Amino acid sequence: MKIGFDAKRAVNNKTGLGNYSRLVVDVLSEYYPENQYLLYAPKMKYNNRLEPLLGRGNISLVLPKRGIDQRLSGLWRVGNGIVRDYSSDGIDIFHGLSNELPLSHNTVPTVVTIHDLIFLYYPYCYKPADRLIYNYKFRKACENSNRIIAVSHCTKRDIVRSYGICADKIDVVYQGCDEGFKVKRSEEEKAAARKKYNLPEGEFILYVGTVEERKNVLLAVKALRAVADASLPLVIVGRETHYAQKVKEYAAKYNIGGRVLFRQIHFGDLPAVYQSAAVFVYPSRYEGFGIPVLEALCSGVPVVAATGSCLEEAGGEGSRYVNPDDVDGMAVAIDEILGNSQLRGMMIDKGYCHASRFTRESIAENVMGVYKKILGKRE
Repeated sequence: MKIGFDAKRAVNNKTGLGNYSRLVVDVLSEYYPENQYLLYAPKMKYNNRLEPLLGRGNISLVLPKRGIDQRLSGLWRVGNGIVRDYSSDGIDIFHGLSNELPLSHNTVPTVVTIHDLIFLYYPYCYKPADRLIYNYKFRKACENSNRIIAVSHCTKRDIVRSYGICADKIDVVYQGCDEGFKVKRSEEEKAAARKKYNLPEGEFILYVGTVEERKNVLLAVKALRAVADASLPLVIVGRETHYAQKVKEYAAKYNIGGRVLFRQIHFGDLPAVYQSAAVFVYPSRYEGFGIPVLEALCSGVPVVAATGSCLEEAGGEGSRYVNPDDVDGMAVAIDEILGNSQLRGMMIDKGYCHASRFTRESIAENVMGVYKKILGKRE
């Protein structure tokens, strides 16, 4: 079987949609090596995370073939150019890995992965023009595809509610996280990470994710004022937006700025940082899945996350959940975890158990199962 992918994100993005795109191609190539996997991308860009995949014999990168398509590569990706090229290549199925499909008429069976519809539920986080474009592309992809992959049951419900898509057309296939988070780091490695990034020597709370309003890290900062340990720090790791200034101003106003530490951490060092933390917090108001929660569970760190979207799916029954506006609830959860070693151990054990469901093999099997549904093939 020949499977084509919209690989723009796999080539260009080193996080988020790029990680997901590479993961799907990676696991399919490993567990179903008899197939050919063609990655269609408008342009080539060096990406050290993509290079290992391109070294495999069953994975190839396909760029626009015609001169005009090379010059207008953005239009090639969304229009008839890419459809013409992958049709002539004889692919059996085309998978849009990042919320969209070509808009042109398509005779090749298609599947699209929808990660979230955040722009519909939190429109103030997006520019008006971007919201219009996303809504048009996502809706068309859902309507025109043969099947839809949603990364959580929360996202599936949103697709049904927002676009009127029949639930039977949508398969939930959970994401996974990088295998590096499952590798236990030595005390020496953790000490080196603390030194490299000037992290606290004692216990600290950890947050990993973009510092933006929707992700609501200010709740955790406010909770610092209510936790029992008046010196307990919070380490915030992630790209800063203008919202970060709001967080810093709040911390300065209440004289806890020294306890709120913003850091940029190299991806390869993140597992050691996670494993050095006492508690991981993720108070986001809305997520499509919440990969940092899974990274924390794989790292053996108790999790406190927010209710209201899909985080219970990512965190499982062993994690704690609070309303995204409940400052006291967040503080109480942190205190209980830090003050009760038995509870902490139970949360870690349940976290490992829950995280064990999100394996590379299960992702490959579930995605391939969607393809077989479309092509009418039996197991």
